[in-house]
Amino acid sequence: MTQQTRRRYLIQRLLEEEPRYRNAAVPADEDGQRNLLRALMNVRPPKPADQEFLEMQDQYLQKERERIGVVKAADLPVIAAWPQLALWQGDITTLQCDAIVNAANSALLGCFLPLHGCIDNAIHSAAGVQLRLCCHEQMKRQGHEEPTGRAKITPGFNLPARYALHTVGPIVQGAVSPQNRADLASCYRACLALAAENRLKSLAFCCISTGEFHFPNQEAAEIAVETAIDFLKTPSSVQKVIFNVFKDADKQIYRRLLGPDRGAEAGA
Repeated sequence: MTQQTRRRYLIQRLLEEEPRYRNAAVPADEDGQRNLLRALMNVRPPKPADQEFLEMQDQYLQKERERIGVVKAADLPVIAAWPQLALWQGDITTLQCDAIVNAANSALLGCFLPLHGCIDNAIHSAAGVQLRLCCHEQMKRQGHEEPTGRAKITPGFNLPARYALHTVGPIVQGAVSPQNRADLASCYRACLALAAENRLKSLAFCCISTGEFHFPNQEAAEIAVETAIDFLKTPSSVQKVIFNVFKDADKQIYRRLLGPDRGAEAGA
């Protein structure tokens, strides 16, 4: 079966689920179909899907993963001064490690905005519809929104990462407050502690709160690095912490804070 056949099947099933979308036109081109499928997954509420749909979705997403490519955390160079740390620029949904960190919102259900550029949207789109349902079930048991500075763990489903850790970062309005700083540090500590509790060895952080939540990039990076280094002083299962960045500006900030990779000191 081709990816086009799988994609059209999934689109049709999702259109049929929602009466208002049933007459929507399906684009003829691959990119248009990919975007439509992702958008339909983005807006789908947390509810079970039948086994046939899930099998087709999983096959499709795994083939997409093969097409895009996977980066192994074990292959990433470590920082010369901090051999348990690594800096990597790329798409966190392609990283094969024990867990990646998702910068979530307090509902912890993923981003419902079609094709939105946030990391929450990207992670849920790559993981599949199971992730939203899993988060919903955890939140239903909890009975209230997720507080800032804590973390929850879910399977990664169709991500290369085995697990996803979800944390709600502080929202900055105006100047950064002491509470904002404490909350952001708490996000990093909570994720690291949860990784250790589940005996995970490798963990990749996104730049928590620096996007939609407006935490200044430089100060956020300083808190991230300081908190990780402090945590790693105590022995645990966590052997590699990866700071994942997407933008060049963030890469430069982290590079200044961390220094060169091992083996690159001479050219630094």
